[in-house]
Amino acid sequence: MDVYRSGTALAGRGLVVFFSLAAVLMTAGACRRDRKAAADPYNVPAEVLVEGDRVVFTYLGKAVFSGRVEAYGGPFSVTNNVFRSGRAVSSVLAITAAPGGRAGVKGNVTASSQSFPCEADRKNGGPALVRHVSGLSLSRLNRAVYDRGSDWVFSVDAGPLAMVAPAGDDAKNRTFNLETGGREIILRFRPAFYRIHRGLEFFEPWTYEIWPEPVAGWISWFAFYDEITEADVVETADTLAVTLRPFGYDYLQIDDGYQRGNGLPDLWLKANDKFPAGLGFLADYIKDKGLKPGIWTNVAFEQADFARAHPDWFVTGAGGEPAGGNWIGFSLDASNDQALDSIARPVYRGLKEMGWQYFKVDALRHLRYEGYNAHADYFARKKTSLIAAFRKYGEVIREEVGRENFILGCWGIRPELAGLIDGCRIGTDGFAYAGLAQFNSWNNVVWRNDPDHIQLDEERYRSLLVTSLTGSILLLTDKPAVYRTEAAEAARRAAPVLRTLPGQVFDVDASRSNLLGRVETEVSGSGPRPFDAGGEPACDLWLLEIVRPFENWLVLGRTGEREKEIHFADLGLDPEKEYLVFEFWAKKPVGSFMASFKPGPLDQSFRSQSLIIRERKNRPQLLATSRHLTGGGVDLLDVQWAGSSLSGKSRLTGGDPYELYLNVPEGFGLDDVEVAEADLVGIFREGLVHRIKISSAKDADVSWKVTFSGGL
Repeated sequence: MDVYRSGTALAGRGLVVFFSLAAVLMTAGACRRDRKAAADPYNVPAEVLVEGDRVVFTYLGKAVFSGRVEAYGGPFSVTNNVFRSGRAVSSVLAITAAPGGRAGVKGNVTASSQSFPCEADRKNGGPALVRHVSGLSLSRLNRAVYDRGSDWVFSVDAGPLAMVAPAGDDAKNRTFNLETGGREIILRFRPAFYRIHRGLEFFEPWTYEIWPEPVAGWISWFAFYDEITEADVVETADTLAVTLRPFGYDYLQIDDGYQRGNGLPDLWLKANDKFPAGLGFLADYIKDKGLKPGIWTNVAFEQADFARAHPDWFVTGAGGEPAGGNWIGFSLDASNDQALDSIARPVYRGLKEMGWQYFKVDALRHLRYEGYNAHADYFARKKTSLIAAFRKYGEVIREEVGRENFILGCWGIRPELAGLIDGCRIGTDGFAYAGLAQFNSWNNVVWRNDPDHIQLDEERYRSLLVTSLTGSILLLTDKPAVYRTEAAEAARRAAPVLRTLPGQVFDVDASRSNLLGRVETEVSGSGPRPFDAGGEPACDLWLLEIVRPFENWLVLGRTGEREKEIHFADLGLDPEKEYLVFEFWAKKPVGSFMASFKPGPLDQSFRSQSLIIRERKNRPQLLATSRHLTGGGVDLLDVQWAGSSLSGKSRLTGGDPYELYLNVPEGFGLDDVEVAEADLVGIFREGLVHRIKISSAKDADVSWKVTFSGGL
């Protein structure tokens, strides 16, 4: 690693120390490196100005941090360095208090409208905890701001106390208050964070936006495998429209089994005899049921005669014959525009014209590994980049289906397709939530993670809980009759999936993402590779922070019993305050606690806990609602306390009984309940918890008001 030190100074009145890019170019070798870096305008260090007690970090001509240093017990000293490790650049400013003294920094971080507060570095100690946020985080764990708009992170190193919180938001920019203090304070700026520091070469977030809506629905594979028929799809659409669409499941995707083979466009666009009315009919039928039609495709090509007749369209071996590979058949050479125009483009253009809106693209790993990597000499002979050719295939699909339609890349981690696919099936066939801790920092930053489809079996509560709390893709895969049984109750409480941001821009279990470099050398995709999402969870705790204009609360998903006691400080809460804990699946209060609580063993009926945590008030307050496992995250529109009344507005799903769970402290009495636009079914009391049941025959935004007597 090359280290460049640009200055050391004591800061005092009238002293100006300016650290610029020019100040660190001190050798001919450094100059050569920076001329190379200049071709990448985003991968440059910040310029750092220290003027008296003022500190400013400037990046690409804009101030990203502006603050003041406060010194107690003597002057402070500063050192500024630009570090380079390969292409990765870090600007590091150290502020050190005089012996026996203390320093503090207060200031503002200014970033784009895509920025958010988070943790940038793994901390020592504490439980393994995956954090996501609906809204902008207010957590006491935050020590950084990540700006997706330009892919940089500004952070405070571990050691001193630090807090980062939202301060302002407009259409173009967000500002964050940063406050930190201790014996030594290290401020760190890292440009091209995901792209270079995290190894995602093709991540250019300024070129695309993350899919804005939740993705939840049904996929046919584990329900029908390749025996799927038109009648099966019709029956499923009819069932979903009544049972699950009202709760947020609005995608219906048919998988392998409709096509007549893997090869020329007609094999995909004209379905087999099991689909007599054709694919256009199905897309229309699904839409008529209020659902969004999705379809599986495959980049494999298995028509040997055609491949041999067009060898210039396919990857060939040393003898000029099309090269075969497991799971891919013959590999289309995506550096050949004629091949793409004749084979790939017509498939996706035709399916889009029929009305399909969700495209699952399979065998991408096999095209890369068995098709391209295993025959790297072919691309070398052509003097063509195999990675560029592979990415070109993805670009063509994206061009044909448009940005308005969803593309799922399948299967395994596809870092070279960042920016082209909206979601990625991060692991192998069969649901495994372990990957949601192995690639937690990628979710809704790079793409949306897909842990694969969920069956409503004995694991359904746990599977649905983790998928929903992380804001991932949630696709069910059962026979439609299952959705008319009690097993569907858990599914109804998990959707829609909230749009989330990661609370950490590192992966909690980094054992997979740290091996991304292996993508370049894999020649077989027949099973999970070391960097693909694995199946063994390294984490039992999944935290969703919900931030709303009217209230903030936490939902802690617990999927194992490794952590017997939960400390509120580890969740980013103030340990000096008292919190109410309510378990959603069982609909029971756990209790009121200071500092920590013990959630107890998992109920084997659910194999998980959805623990809703709200700061305790000295008055009646809402504990949770019954609509969603977040205890109000998707349905609460407002909650207010005024005088002696608790009032709010909730979004009800027609025909689904809705319950408010209220904590009513001793000394208060419930006097009256008023409900507008719905029916009050009943009021039930269990200890300090009052349950108010409301019902509406149709979807409605319902106002409610609960009036109390007594109190302090």
